[in-house]
Amino acid sequence: MIRGMKGGLLAAASLALVGCAATGSEAKSAGDKPAAAEKPVKFDKDPYPSTYRPYGGRPTAVRGVTIFDGEGGRIDNGVVLFANGKVETLGGADTAIPADYDVIDGTGKFVTPGVIDIHSHLGDYPSPSVEAHSDGNEATSPTTPEVWSEHSVWPQDPGFSRALTNGGITTLEILPGSANLMGGRSVTLKNVPSRTMQGMKFPGAPYSLKMACGENPKRVYGGKGRAPSTRMGNLAVNRATWQKAAAYKKKMDDGKAVDRDLAMETLAGVLSGEILVQNHCYRADEMAIVIDMSHEFGYKVAAFHHAVEAYKIPDLLKKEGICAAMWADWWGFKMEAYDAVPENIALMYKEGACTIVHSDDANQIQRLNQEAAKAIASGRRMGIEISDEQAWTWLAINPAKALGIGDKTGSLKPGKMADVVLWNGNPFSVYTRPEKVWIDGALMFDAMDPKRRPVSDFELGQPGEGDVK
Repeated sequence: MIRGMKGGLLAAASLALVGCAATGSEAKSAGDKPAAAEKPVKFDKDPYPSTYRPYGGRPTAVRGVTIFDGEGGRIDNGVVLFANGKVETLGGADTAIPADYDVIDGTGKFVTPGVIDIHSHLGDYPSPSVEAHSDGNEATSPTTPEVWSEHSVWPQDPGFSRALTNGGITTLEILPGSANLMGGRSVTLKNVPSRTMQGMKFPGAPYSLKMACGENPKRVYGGKGRAPSTRMGNLAVNRATWQKAAAYKKKMDDGKAVDRDLAMETLAGVLSGEILVQNHCYRADEMAIVIDMSHEFGYKVAAFHHAVEAYKIPDLLKKEGICAAMWADWWGFKMEAYDAVPENIALMYKEGACTIVHSDDANQIQRLNQEAAKAIASGRRMGIEISDEQAWTWLAINPAKALGIGDKTGSLKPGKMADVVLWNGNPFSVYTRPEKVWIDGALMFDAMDPKRRPVSDFELGQPGEGDVK
């Protein structure tokens, strides 16, 4: 019966062609015209745009300070000028200060760029830590690149102001958790009070995709009786997902129409280089395998996070241009964190690899300067020469570059954002705290002025409001 139908259709088509040839006339019906090629759908790549606007600031000069410029430079008894939200000048004691500038005498104190934390979950896992606030892991599938961490950010998290006032944090990346192989997109924020996430969103910062190796994904999904339950399963699921994403991207590149797929849209952005990759990974062997996988599918890892065994492969990471974002001394809480050394950060630095100190914790983000100090001390004990000013790159220009914002912040370079911290002593001392913090030239915190101590709306009227009562 099917053959008969096909024969009838072919015969009808032949008759129609004969008819046209016999009369010599052109088709008059719109239905006779070839269908126009379907146009590919254009996706809005920025549907939740930043509405961040800097707070108002005053032209300011800080003089008599020791300056770490964030790129490894140091000026003793220096002067830093900033106005209109930008760094203007760095110089020595003889630097001219315009008459209309507010002048702060910082004798005996230090100035640095604002601290940048490349690995935070503030807003997605806010305080108080209760189930109702647990919004950092979409642990329902091993790959969820369609989710965006910004859609969980709660701007009223008191952790933001604690990070500012205690840690000098001016910029931070909010990542999804590590339950998934592909956990979703991250967002980079300016650490300012805002009613909305968009009001904190760092203008022009690229998105990143959070990925995870090792124990977490295989434990979470193996525990549910589904793949992956092994490290080889981790790689297999990753590779199958990248293969699907490559096919999706090829269709778009060829101008073919595709049904919009939010997960594939994110992964295609990674493959095109528009979206960075921040990869949770502890073991050296797994980092090497991930690098091979990135070569297989044509993407680049911006940074391995935690990277407890980075000290085993600093040459490989340097060759690939991949940063390692590390803790100073967190180790041993699971097997993949066991083979650690306190010199990890220093050994990475010694080999000339991109070195970053990160938090992954609402308390540690308030003391990243002290975490870096631990790493300096461990390195110096084994004979590695590390200057204070070079170590500050671990908290400034290096995380800025790994986030794709090194041209905008991360150092006290003329023309960059005036994200500046005045410390009341050497910032690598446990006794030192931020005295003043400016973001885009606006004074956001002043330890000498109770009115300049930001308090979350959530804390208003509660005991211990802002820890300043």
